[in-house]
Amino acid sequence: MGKYIDITDENFDSEVLKSDIPVLVDFWASWCAPCRMIAPIIEQIAEEYDGKLKVAKMDVDASPETPAKLAITGIPTIVIFKNGEAVEKIVGAVPKNKIKELVDSLV
Repeated sequence: MGKYIDITDENFDSEVLKSDIPVLVDFWASWCAPCRMIAPIIEQIAEEYDGKLKVAKMDVDASPETPAKLAITGIPTIVIFKNGEAVEKIVGAVPKNKIKELVDSLV
């Protein structure tokens, strides 16, 4: 298993917004086929950027408040936060190199 963390509405502020390093958050749901398709990529990113990037997954069904506040309307959605601000957003299943390009520009 990768080095990602599971986040919820309750720990979103402390784990994501108050993080000292950039955070990639994968908003997903168990019934979402594209979410399952990119799950291995998210785990690889977590391994490859360990120490430089925090990688988190948020189940939108279990924690609906945060995705609603962030206007997440489709999943999978990947949002990268830096210094408590959402700085990049990718909607849909995309290739690993697309995600890495964004991450590399921020870490």
